[in-house]
Amino acid sequence: MGIDAFVDGFSEEPGYLDYGRFGPLSKAAAEEGNALTHVLERVRHGGLGVFAEQDARVRQAASTLTGFPSDQIVFTPNTTSGLMHAMFGLTGSVLLSPDEFPSVPIAAVRAQEALHTVQPVWLETDHGKVTPGQIREQIESGAVAVAVSLVDSRTGYLCDIEGIRQVIGDRLLIVDAIQGFGVVDAPWQAADVVVTGGQKWCRSGWGTGFMALSERALDRLTPVFSGYSGTEEDEPWGFVPPPAQSARAFRITNPDPIAQSRFAAGMEEVAEVGVSAVNAAVAENVSRIVELADEFAFAVVSSRNEHERAGIVVIEPPEESQVTLLTAALHNHGVTATTRLGQVRLSAHAGTGTETLEMLRAAFISFGTVATY
Repeated sequence: MGIDAFVDGFSEEPGYLDYGRFGPLSKAAAEEGNALTHVLERVRHGGLGVFAEQDARVRQAASTLTGFPSDQIVFTPNTTSGLMHAMFGLTGSVLLSPDEFPSVPIAAVRAQEALHTVQPVWLETDHGKVTPGQIREQIESGAVAVAVSLVDSRTGYLCDIEGIRQVIGDRLLIVDAIQGFGVVDAPWQAADVVVTGGQKWCRSGWGTGFMALSERALDRLTPVFSGYSGTEEDEPWGFVPPPAQSARAFRITNPDPIAQSRFAAGMEEVAEVGVSAVNAAVAENVSRIVELADEFAFAVVSSRNEHERAGIVVIEPPEESQVTLLTAALHNHGVTATTRLGQVRLSAHAGTGTETLEMLRAAFISFGTVATY
């Protein structure tokens, strides 16, 4: 599949620049989900076997994109579930920024409160950017893990996880990958735990995600929440077996096979076109948004360096009080974006087209006619 065929799978209305919040379903994911929904609706004799096939399929798709063996990957219904598994499974202190997306620090604090086996240590950062240098300076000798976001949801900053690996030694590196998975060709093997959902850049809808674990993570993390489907037994009647020796141990119950099929289809499509090709198309659209912001004198507070960004551009109007006017201008011109803390986050994908960018330009022009300086 070429990038043009991949772009043809984007079917949302023009004006959508909010992939950092949610990615409208790709055609491939929607068709896969609809097909299995029809199978479930009819329940033809012998037709239910396809549902049992989806777990292996989605884990193999994740394996192809991350390089982790499929038996070291477990499907999760969202990113937060995987992060909770990781934090509750730790014993020792974990270094993380309090400015990470709330799923990360809250999981660490909840684990501390409930089990008293993990201790969050708060990293001081430069406006939320987590760098290898900061970690080297602040990490304690007793730390057992470091947790980071691949892409910061507020600043769009792309974290150097390979550099972090080099400074933390054999400590566990836990990566919340949701804001970059599918559009960033990251060195996943540098991480010990990779957790993501499929509803953003993979355009696979809610209820989708996975957690990939290195051998080191499997050896050190305790599967605290391990249900009956997390054992080696299909149906452990009358006795309680130990958790499985693989990532399967982190399953609580049987997953939703239709959600798995959507996520598998989304990842298979990305693998077919290649993450590098998707990343290049995203980078081009991000650059066009940055150029538009410059043209209209908006401050671009996210990184301009292609090596430090993914699909997110964060802008600020000249005065903080004008963010309401900018938000209204975007809304009135049909542009979907996220406004947060006096800033506007615009997130583009490979399928973001010229019409969407022209709508953004019109919104900027409209803002300029009403804003006062």
